[in-house]
Amino acid sequence: MDARELRNLFGHFATGVAVVTAKLPDGNKVGVTISSFNSISLEPELVMFSLTNTLLSLPAFESAVSYGINFLAADQQEVSRRFAVKGEDKWADTAMRHGESGAPLLDGALAHIECSLHQRVEAGDHVIFICRVISFATPGATKEPLVFFKGRYCGIETPAPLCQSA
Repeated sequence: MDARELRNLFGHFATGVAVVTAKLPDGNKVGVTISSFNSISLEPELVMFSLTNTLLSLPAFESAVSYGINFLAADQQEVSRRFAVKGEDKWADTAMRHGESGAPLLDGALAHIECSLHQRVEAGDHVIFICRVISFATPGATKEPLVFFKGRYCGIETPAPLCQSA
């Protein structure tokens, strides 16, 4: 099976865009753009995200004290790009605050979830983080979400052919 063709096929499934952030034991923080978020359970309150096992900051995420999952709004394409690029100072000019758990929460996001690690599962070329929800908020609930479809950023009200290149 051709991995690139399979990846292109997966691109036909529109996803929301989020930035997962983490507070580290030494007080530092990390963050990365993801589209692999899902709710798992309401009882107990569990969510999941996955990170590629080649991610340079994976060891930092594995040692994290708490996590923030920030659902991005359509006007946050630049935030998504910044947290997707290797080696860039992701936190420069990033407006954020620390949540109850200390997790970094990005200003302007549609919603935030603060969570703690419940279970970590290695699966193929990714690590799945299953997390227990500590708190959540929807400060940008009236905004349009940022969507990723066929390698492009879109909003749900933006027709797919008009979506901007990633």
